[in-house]
Amino acid sequence: MSSLRLGSLLFVIIFSPFLSAHEFNPAHLVINEVAENEYQINWMYPIKNIGPRAEIIFPEACSSEAQSPYQQGKYLVEKIDLICSESLKGQAIEVTKLSVLTDALVTITDRNHDVFEGLMNLKEPKLLVPLKKQSIPSSYLTLGIDHLISGIDHILFILGLMFLVSGTMNMIKTITAFTVAHSITLGLSVLDLISLPRTTVEAVIALTIVFLALEIGENKQYKSTPWLIAFGFGLLHGLGFANALTEIGIANEQLLLSLLFFNLGIEAGQLLMIPIFGVLIWLAYKFNKYNQSATCVSYVLGTMGFFWLINRTIGIIY
Repeated sequence: MSSLRLGSLLFVIIFSPFLSAHEFNPAHLVINEVAENEYQINWMYPIKNIGPRAEIIFPEACSSEAQSPYQQGKYLVEKIDLICSESLKGQAIEVTKLSVLTDALVTITDRNHDVFEGLMNLKEPKLLVPLKKQSIPSSYLTLGIDHLISGIDHILFILGLMFLVSGTMNMIKTITAFTVAHSITLGLSVLDLISLPRTTVEAVIALTIVFLALEIGENKQYKSTPWLIAFGFGLLHGLGFANALTEIGIANEQLLLSLLFFNLGIEAGQLLMIPIFGVLIWLAYKFNKYNQSATCVSYVLGTMGFFWLINRTIGIIY
């Protein structure tokens, strides 16, 4: 048992700085057409991104003039004036030097207020601007999946819940309650009906992980109303999801649709995690390793949660 504890602690000590550094902070390229073939651009790039800052390559028919970048929250913002001899529609925009951990959301609004949104990443750094208006902001689906998968704290919370809940029906109720709760606060926050400081929300989310770790460490199994705890904590995690979305901005013309697709992306990422964790827990039962696995998970969740709690509390103070 002591070697298991030591291994868990060593894992956390080695990987804590790495995991905490990789938050979901996509770049955002906002292009607004202010006159025929003339555009005002905001290029928002995450400050904590690993590697060189990504650069935008516009079509050859365009000339650009950039202002000095300035810091806005977790982003470095650069304003660019772009003049083209022809429309951007039907032409390609490219972003170079994107890291594997950073996607770039592109929002283009023409003079008729028609909005197009796309996504660029390391594998697909070029984006062809369509000739017709986009009806569905499907890029937010990908962003939602990326946010869930890259949000290690949210993933660990789901894992902790699955170790605490007893019975298939209880598990379904618990995950459903967590989903409904974070959907509520995600929507209310993006619609500006509720607001809490991001650093405070992140610190409280870390505290929920510490709480789950303590409960797992005491071998607790919630056989009745586990969904109440999941619902309460889901409200907090929804605020965390919303902070990531509102910081990069969201098109007002398609606010509800963008919100819906982002939330669907989160659920899709969540559904990817649950079967994987379920199989691992089943294997632990099958080979009589459940208690050891629970202890390992308890130590990993507790140490990571406490690490994040201290880190994020310092962020509130300073």
